[in-house]
Amino acid sequence: MPKFAANLTMLFKELPELDRFDAAAEAGFDAVEVLFPYDMQANEILSALGRNNLSLELINCPPPNYTGGARGFAAVPESRDRFRHDFKRTLRYAEALGARLVHIMAGPARGPEARETFVDNLRWASDFAQKQKLTIEPINDIDMPGYFLNDFDLAAEILDEVAAPNLALQFDTYHAHRIHGDIMACWDKHAHQVGHIQVGGIPDRHEPAGGDFDYPAFFKMLDDTGYAGVVSAEYFPSGKTTESGLGWLGLRSV
Repeated sequence: MPKFAANLTMLFKELPELDRFDAAAEAGFDAVEVLFPYDMQANEILSALGRNNLSLELINCPPPNYTGGARGFAAVPESRDRFRHDFKRTLRYAEALGARLVHIMAGPARGPEARETFVDNLRWASDFAQKQKLTIEPINDIDMPGYFLNDFDLAAEILDEVAAPNLALQFDTYHAHRIHGDIMACWDKHAHQVGHIQVGGIPDRHEPAGGDFDYPAFFKMLDDTGYAGVVSAEYFPSGKTTESGLGWLGLRSV
């Protein structure tokens, strides 16, 4: 069965941030993601991870210093210096917390110059942080209008062009559905580049159960094909508490 992580930025939001680690462990998760850990003390996060025997799977770059502004700068030509400054700060957090992955956010941009900037920044980041595993994630235009990396085929082309051994594709089933419609066709085409998986219900991004996608079959396929990475639960709980909707975790044994 896959190893599951809880995205603590979206799950257990009924609890204070540091208490979410305890709740995730009690629910049976082996790992967690914290998209933006920058407002918490690193020693407090490390303590919460340690007492619960949790690993930290992923954090996002850049830090959330964009109040009301763009989410990410890696593809924004006029923000090249800002991206590199923010990446160095993110890398310090990743190293301190033992984060396995850093997701580099492209930000809002369009056109050839944006693509060139994104490729250049990814090459620089991959070389600057050779020991850190990095990901890029296509995000749909409905949830994040104007986001540069809005297509899995584009992401695949960029990964091939950068050709860095520490840079991989972040495959979010919800975004794959929103962008391409057929999740499994998208997976079959791009699975060889995937370094991390995130899941959420189709079509509403609630619990990954029921709806329009066969998650038990997807998890079994991951087992059958030897996927060794983590599957992160990144969704909006449909009930008043996250715990009330965690019955889907039983799908691991299907």
